[in-house]
This record gives sequence, structure tokens and C-alpha cells, in this order.
Amino acid sequence: MISATAEDYAGVMSQRVATESRTLSGRWLARLKEILTVPANEVFASDQLLDHIPSLVEEIASYLSTATDNEIAANAAVMEKARELGVLRHEQHATVHQLLHEYEILGDILEAFLIDETERLGLHPSVAECFQVQHRLTRAVRVLMRTTVDTFVAEYTATIQSQTERIQAFNRAASHELRSPIGTLVFAAALLDTDVVRQDPGRMTKVAATVKSSAERLTWLVENLQRIARMGDTIDVPSQQRVDLGVLATEVGRQVQDMATARGVAIRVTDGLPTIVADPAQVELILLNIVSNGIKYADAAKPESFVEIAAADGSGDAAGTVTVRVRDNGLGIPEADLPTIFERFFRAHAHLDGQLGNAGSGLGLAIVGDCVKALGGTIRCESTVGEGTSFYITLPSSQPGDALTNG
Repeated sequence: MISATAEDYAGVMSQRVATESRTLSGRWLARLKEILTVPANEVFASDQLLDHIPSLVEEIASYLSTATDNEIAANAAVMEKARELGVLRHEQHATVHQLLHEYEILGDILEAFLIDETERLGLHPSVAECFQVQHRLTRAVRVLMRTTVDTFVAEYTATIQSQTERIQAFNRAASHELRSPIGTLVFAAALLDTDVVRQDPGRMTKVAATVKSSAERLTWLVENLQRIARMGDTIDVPSQQRVDLGVLATEVGRQVQDMATARGVAIRVTDGLPTIVADPAQVELILLNIVSNGIKYADAAKPESFVEIAAADGSGDAAGTVTVRVRDNGLGIPEADLPTIFERFFRAHAHLDGQLGNAGSGLGLAIVGDCVKALGGTIRCESTVGEGTSFYITLPSSQPGDALTNG
């Protein structure tokens, strides 16, 4: 056990984080494996980057006790590690939402470690010292996060610029190539309008062959223009990525677990949820709001309450779509209220707030409706008072401009 006075609290915490840097890095890696859709061995794809993570945590530890003018952003080695992670996530078609979530997890892990170690070592720092260490930790994580995100966005910008330049180069080449066959066809049309050609079968045959050759050339050019147009639809979109709905649903369940436990509600995520290409932030927001509602309006009279996220029966029957069902056995929604549940400020059970311990703005399902619409999907609700509620969310399996279906 390390004994410490309040005066060297920052130093003790710095030492403990540095000593346990590999353990803390392992916890971060384990959590990332739960939320990322890439294979586990690609979370930190290179041995070099994997080795960098503990040293990155060690640098955060050092920053906890350094002088106020020793900014972590001035550490070139640490900044390079953060940039390398941004390049890797770009190559993996990640999103800004994912990167922010990754660093949020790192911050949570480090904060929990500081709390546990303070209690374990029997330290009694002042409030000011606690805030100082917390401020330094938050700042360090934010600086690293900003560097990673800036690099990630720069990589996407460069990719888009490169694709744009290739398209522009093709357009210039296509314009040049089109002039020749079009000019030939215009000339041939003029010849066909002359008596000399009309009355000479030999000349007519030659002109017809020229027309045929020029038409074939134009057909080839048009087909290539169509291909390049389809390529233009595949420009990387940083807000879209492959989303394993099973992984995302599990993460949503983890986020609401404390609330569910407090109200005696079981969160179920069934097997067989598909993978789609979409904005994970919006999909997560949809599930979070619906699952939270299912927890808040659980029926205390039932021996077992649950909220279940599953693939709907017949999911994917419509071409290019998948349907997810979020079902609960709660209080249910009166039939008369169903047409208005997605309207802003509408709350079906506002009169039960005091009894259930709820408070809300009536915006949750309105946000759900907006997110579903933004993703190009649809949502419907079936509910029976006293039995429960089911939401059916139908989303495209890929988005317009999907660059990832073969990635």
C-alpha cells in the first residue's frame, strides 16, 4: 500500500496510472472489442500501435502531476500516436461518433481507476486537489481525442479530394473523346443528305460504316460515363459505417443497465440481428430512446418485466431493408394515442409520472421518428394496454452513397 498525504495526491495517482498502464490499456482494448465492428485483431491493427497504447496511458499519467505549463499537446511522440490511431480508423471506415465513443470509454476507465485507487489507498485529498487531477485527466483525453479526430477528418478530406480530382480528370478526357465521334456523326449526317452519296451504293456503304463505328464509340463512352457516375456515388461518408446491430444493441443495453436494474427490468438482445450500413449515432439514439421508454413504463404488477431487441419475423423481406423489433411487456399505450406518439411534446402516460417516478419532455419518440426518417427508414408501433408495446424499425441495409458494401 502506498501512503500519501493530500499534498502529493496528484503524484500518487500519476504513479499508479503509470504502473498499471498495461492493465488499463487491456481494459480499453476489451471494451473496444465489444463496440467495434472490425475483427478483434484489427482494433489496433499493428503491433507498433498496440505497443503505443500503454505508453500513451503513461503519458497521460505523467501529465496528471506535471507543472501547469507542461502541456500534453507539446509532446510530439504522444500526438503522433493519437494521429496514427486516426489514420487507422479512417482505413477501417469508422465514424467520428465511434472515435468520440472510444475516447469517452478511455476517460471512463481512467476516472473509475482514480476513484478505486483513492479509496483503496485510504487517501483523503482536498476537493481542490480532486478537481485538479480530474481537470488534467479530462484535458489530456480531450487533447488526444481532438488530435485523432482531426487526423481522421483530414484523411477523409484527402480521400474525397482525390476522388473528385479523378472524376474531373475523367470528365475532361471524356469531353475530348466525345468531340470526335459526334463530329464524325454530324459530318456523316450531312453527307447522307447529298444526292452524290444517296445515288452511289459504295459511298452509302462507307458512310453507313462510319456512322456505325462512331455510334459504337459513343456507346462505349456513355457506358464508361455511367460507371464513373456510380463511382461518384461511393465517396466516403464519415458518418456512415458498417453497424453490427447485435453489438450496438448490447452496448445500448449496457448504457441503460443501471436504470433497468433499479426498476427490475431485464434487457434482452437476441441472436440474429443483422449488420447494416448507416450512421451508428442515429441508430443508437433510436434504440436508446425506445428501450428507455420500455424501462420507464414497465408494469410493476407483472412478475417479470423485460425489454427485448430482436430481428423481426420476416426481417429483410423487402428488398434492401432490415426490420428490428423492440418489444416490452409494460403498461402499453392506449389505442387512441398511437397516431400521435411521434409528435413533439406528446406523452401517453404523463399522468403517471408521480407514481412511476418519471419526468420527461415528450421529445424522445419525436427524436426517434426524425432519426428513422433521416436514415431513410420507417417505424410503426403496436401496443395493447396491459400487455405491452412493440416498435418495428425498418431501415435500409445500406445507405445511398454506400462505399462500404465491398470494403
